[in-house]
Amino acid sequence: MSMTVAELLADKAKQVPASTLFTVGPEVGVADAVALMTEKAISSVIVAEQGQMQGLITLREILVALNTRGGSIMQAKCRHVMKVNPPTAKLDDSVDHLRSLMTENHITHVPVMNDTQLVGILSFHDIARSAIKDVVFENQLLKQYIKNWPTNA
Repeated sequence: MSMTVAELLADKAKQVPASTLFTVGPEVGVADAVALMTEKAISSVIVAEQGQMQGLITLREILVALNTRGGSIMQAKCRHVMKVNPPTAKLDDSVDHLRSLMTENHITHVPVMNDTQLVGILSFHDIARSAIKDVVFENQLLKQYIKNWPTNA
């Protein structure tokens, strides 16, 4: 059975205890959002207003804006750079579905919703970390199985 998005979020919380959801307002300057992303060593920030997600800024949105606006991007507001209505995942979605969503939409970050409430964000890095952990566990099980293989002596 495939892991769910809720299980992946729980795993992320164990792996990265300081995993906080960082948000900025739509009127916050892009320079401030970039400073936050740099300071916290994160590659995305949620744009929210009155507790509701308005959009998402990732490194991709920053690069696109830099390409189209040049250096003036640093004086722009987050609302002018953010991806409006980014694809989202639900807690009961499978990780396989999440991977497909990211691949089909060429995105690296997906906000996770519980009905209308934002509960987290998952990145392709989070999926990779979980997959590596699963492979290591499977590897240990296989080695133990092989070690205890019955001999016909």
